[in-house]
Amino acid sequence: MAINSMSNIVSINAQNLQQVLGETSQQKLVLLNFFSPQSPDCIGQAAILDKVAAEYASYIVVANLDCDAEQALASQLAQQVGLQTLPTLVLLKDSAPVDLLAGVQSEAQIREALAKHLPAQQDLLLEQAKQALLRSDLNAAFNYAKQAYEIDSTNARIKLVLADICIQIHKVDEAQALINTIDAQEQDAYFNNIKAKCEAALEAKDSPEIKEKQQQVEKYPNDLELKEELSILLNEAGRKEEALDILFTVLQKDLNFNEAKPSFLAIIASLPDGDALAAKYRRKLYSILY
Repeated sequence: MAINSMSNIVSINAQNLQQVLGETSQQKLVLLNFFSPQSPDCIGQAAILDKVAAEYASYIVVANLDCDAEQALASQLAQQVGLQTLPTLVLLKDSAPVDLLAGVQSEAQIREALAKHLPAQQDLLLEQAKQALLRSDLNAAFNYAKQAYEIDSTNARIKLVLADICIQIHKVDEAQALINTIDAQEQDAYFNNIKAKCEAALEAKDSPEIKEKQQQVEKYPNDLELKEELSILLNEAGRKEEALDILFTVLQKDLNFNEAKPSFLAIIASLPDGDALAAKYRRKLYSILY
C-alpha cells in the first residue's frame, strides 16, 4: 500500500513498511505512531497528529500502526524501539529513529519535538506563503508571509516575498517600505525584480486619468457619479483607503446610489483578513446604516 498522494497520513502494514520507514523517511520526517483504536488516549493524540500533519504536509508523514490489527508487525517493531506503552511516537529520519515520545503527549510537546528536526517556523511560513502564491491565494499568502516577518523581520527573503505580495494586493507603500530596508549586499536579481514591480505600481498610483478625474470632482463636488468613477480608478491603482473614503461620501448623500454600496463592500472584502482598514470602514458604514 502506497501513501496517498493527496495525504501525508498512512496506515502501516507489512506491505508498505519498507517504503514508508525506508524510502519516505529519506525525504520527510516520519512520525511512526503506535496506537490502539480501543484507547481513548490514542484517539485523542491521533487528532493532534492529524492537525500537525495538515500543517506540515511538505515535511512530515504520519505513519499509524494499529497494534490491534497488526499484532505481529507491532510486536516486531516494538522490540526494536523498546516500546513499553501506548501511544508511543517514534520520529524517523533517513531510515533511523531520531526521537521517541512514550505515552500521551500534548500538542505543545509534539511540536517541540518536531521543531528539533524541521526547518525554523519562519521558514515553514515562508514556504506556505510561496505555495499560496502559486495557488493565487493572495489572502493566505499575505497572512503566512506577515507571520514569518513578525518572527524574523531581518530576513531579506521574507521581506521581499512579503513586498511582492503587498504589491499584488495593492499595499504598495508597505512594499516600498520593506524594499527600502534591504541591505546593499542582499540586493540580488530577485530584489531588482521586486523593486521594478514596486516602482511601476507606484507610478500607476498617480496616473493622468486619476489626476484628471480628481480635478473634475473638485470642480463639481456634488456630482456623485464623478466621485464613483474616481473611486474605481483609485481602487484599481491600489489606493483603497482613498477609494473607500470617496465612496463613503457618496453613501452619506445617497445610500442606494448606483453601485456605490456594493463597490464599497467589495473593496473591504478584497482586503486581507484582519486588515485594520476593513474594520474602520465597516464601522463607518454601520454608522449610517443603523
